[in-house]
Amino acid sequence: MASSLTAQLRISTEEELHAKLTEAKEELFNLRFQGATGQLESHGRLRAVRKEIARIYTVMRERELGIITLIEDSGEDEAPVAVAASGSAEDDEEAGQ
Repeated sequence: MASSLTAQLRISTEEELHAKLTEAKEELFNLRFQGATGQLESHGRLRAVRKEIARIYTVMRERELGIITLIEDSGEDEAPVAVAASGSAEDDEEAGQ
């Protein structure tokens, strides 16, 4: 089951994803800097930001591979459509015979 953050990322545009990625990387840098200087109060936030960055990269890769497509044209508030991975070309030919 997708978390609300992941679902929110999946309906974001490419520009929004890149902006969120940049923002998260800057936050991670600042948290690491705070940790190095002994000013970090919440160590759990480091883990959360790393996971957020991984989620953003995952959504971007899903779109690149065509696993998840963004519904832009419909204008409706629908979840992105998942496309099932197809088998090999031979499987497709055998099914057609």
